[in-house]
Amino acid sequence: MAAPILSYEDLGLVQGSGWLFRHLSLHIGARDRLALIGRNGAGKTTLLKLIAGSIDSDEGRRTIVPGTRIVMLEQDPSVAGHATLLDYVLAGPDAPPRHEADAIADQLGIDLAREAASASGGERRRAAIVRALAQDPDVLLLDEPTNHLDIAAIEWLEEWLARFTGAFVVISHDRTFLTRLTRQTLWLDRGAIRRAEIGFGGFEAWTDQVYAEEQRAAEKLDARLKLEEHWLQRGVTGRRRRNQGRLTKLKEMRAERASMLGPQGAANLSIGTDDVRTRTVIDAKHATKAYGDRTIIRDLSLRITRGDRIGIVGRNGAGKTTLLKLLTGELAPDTGEVKLAKTLDGVVIDQQRKLMAPEKSVRDVLADGGDWIEVLGVKKHVHGYLKEFLFDPNMIEAKVGTLSGGERSRLLLAREFARRSNLLVLDEPTNDFDLETLDLLQEVIADYDGTVLIVSHDRDFLDRTVTVTLGLDGSGTVDVVAGGYEDWERKRKPRVEAKRPTAPKAAAPAPTSRVKLSYKEQRDFDQLPQRIEAIDAAIARDEARLADAGLYARDPGAFATLMRALETARSDKEAAELRWLKLAEQVEALG
Repeated sequence: MAAPILSYEDLGLVQGSGWLFRHLSLHIGARDRLALIGRNGAGKTTLLKLIAGSIDSDEGRRTIVPGTRIVMLEQDPSVAGHATLLDYVLAGPDAPPRHEADAIADQLGIDLAREAASASGGERRRAAIVRALAQDPDVLLLDEPTNHLDIAAIEWLEEWLARFTGAFVVISHDRTFLTRLTRQTLWLDRGAIRRAEIGFGGFEAWTDQVYAEEQRAAEKLDARLKLEEHWLQRGVTGRRRRNQGRLTKLKEMRAERASMLGPQGAANLSIGTDDVRTRTVIDAKHATKAYGDRTIIRDLSLRITRGDRIGIVGRNGAGKTTLLKLLTGELAPDTGEVKLAKTLDGVVIDQQRKLMAPEKSVRDVLADGGDWIEVLGVKKHVHGYLKEFLFDPNMIEAKVGTLSGGERSRLLLAREFARRSNLLVLDEPTNDFDLETLDLLQEVIADYDGTVLIVSHDRDFLDRTVTVTLGLDGSGTVDVVAGGYEDWERKRKPRVEAKRPTAPKAAAPAPTSRVKLSYKEQRDFDQLPQRIEAIDAAIARDEARLADAGLYARDPGAFATLMRALETARSDKEAAELRWLKLAEQVEALG
């Protein structure tokens, strides 16, 4: 690692009646791309505020290179006291230059003249991003930057950060975002912090290795009881292994669903068997919905069957909420029809959040003040059920108002998944969740017997969860694609490329029609998947070696060689994936 521009040594902070963390040391280099990982409540946001200097530690020494500008993007920025979003962006002594703010706002698609009091969560988030980026930071601290952003804005932010020449530390539940951008990881775990010179893509393998080493150490010291106190962390590895089986099942369900879709991605109603018809829970035929002159949903035909996991994606304003309301019967189409099964009994998670009164206890919410909860007809003790949703059972008497946003969301899931239902509607369910809770949510959705409708901008979550993706581009057309977000993106990309204007070219002889791939193209198409797997294995091997915290001190030369090899491997993998994707599109075009 290069010489740090900011360091903390022996950092300690008291929270409540005890230490939140103590004896922490961390260093940030000038070009670091750090993922900050940890459970909800571990102190990630607090640690960012300490790095930013907005709060003081109770112990430790903070060292910073003079002139270093640190800017923090808060998770829930307050625009109170400002007439417009522009006033908020330009407020205070650290306000950015007006022209810089205007340029970034234009790229992000945010009108800074908007009244601050009536701005949506997404608009406030965009304004906060404008303010942070326009300040030209040397170190950028990002707390859940993708919350309330649509996919287009997330991808824009990814591109900006990829070009950023300073350092950044990011807290996020968006695995795709973290995997694409980060090169180092800080893991805040049980009051201690670990650093690895690997990006988030190698995080799970690293943590599994750490837990395995702890297990071996505990066995040697005959200290199993001490390790048992950490039931939450120990359950994560097992959950990941179980999820591998669920991902296999998900792929099988996607393949089955693909056979029910026509070649253009619209539901092929003509092939529906009697069994499919009896399993149908939502049946849309030529449904259209417009507001004024704008058609939001145009001529949608779709049959959703029992057990389907439907993901709805698109930029803000594309019509996701309208589509969701059509499918759940909350809105009627202007033309066409949407029929719902008479036995449909749904739970809309987002609408239940307001019922979580802050003065109620966890016991009140789950078991109406009792000791037992009925979960899908089976009685369970409330303490045991809390552990299934990653809570410490001692929190049973805690008030809802004292819980973090992620804990409240998890409690809501625990209550609603105990109910008997056959339709689950999740509107942006991943906001406020940490990565372990997302693993749990994926597991619970996979085991759910009914149908699931999910509106989300979390690309990785959709890829791990849904069997069918409904993609909206704002024109009224709804793409129906078997698979997750990446499957929809592959379908969408050729159309987007085709729409881009191209410069006129000189006349050229008409190309002869292609009927098959060349020998070299066919060889690459056949061999690249194995090549990509081999590169993945090499990356994992190098990342595992870099996870050795003492390697740099023992052998700086070997460390530098590994870093160079890792960068080369990542570039080779990206080139191989792009080459294979291009060939796959040619194969599809050739039929």
